[in-house]
Amino acid sequence: MPLISEEPQIPESAQGPRVTPAAGRTTPTPRPVPGPRSAATPRPGRPGPGPARPAPPAQRAHPAPAAPAPARPKPADNPSAPQIQLIPAPVAGALDAAEEAVDLLLESGRAPGDILVLTTGEQHPWAAHELSFGEAAYWAQHDAGDDVFFADVSAADRAGARPVVVVAVNGDADPTVARTLPVARDRAGALLIVCGDPQTINSALGAGV
Repeated sequence: MPLISEEPQIPESAQGPRVTPAAGRTTPTPRPVPGPRSAATPRPGRPGPGPARPAPPAQRAHPAPAAPAPARPKPADNPSAPQIQLIPAPVAGALDAAEEAVDLLLESGRAPGDILVLTTGEQHPWAAHELSFGEAAYWAQHDAGDDVFFADVSAADRAGARPVVVVAVNGDADPTVARTLPVARDRAGALLIVCGDPQTINSALGAGV
């Protein structure tokens, strides 16, 4: 007696159409999609038209700054006041922390001309280099407004307003810091970043800020 299979037999016509690859055709290999190109962001001191200038002082290697404190919200009674962000740093490392903050701003899409950097102590090497060609040429770059501008605290009153102001508290003289930070706050349209000792900064800005 023949054995009967328990599984039903499915006719070939009921199994659906078979997909047969076309003869002579090969599956195209996916082409890699290029990622975003990282364009080098111009920094102050870049060469331009006119006589060639000697290269500015080389930037110092520096470690990554400490994590910034959360930005303070704008006071309810003054909605036009800028947000304030504090980056803790020692006096000797405040300038390095400010440079790192500028780099992060540029990488996040901020236009170079949006940023003003003020120092309370030693001048930024770029400012010292550009001033060696005369104040007229130095301030002409400020007035052009197309690049990051570095200035000493003594020039804070002359510097115009920009959306972002970064202050490097690299000089710990309390009267100087107390005079600089309110001016920097007035110059900042949207964001004020202060790099330095938190106690000195909070004392200069005042508890109500």
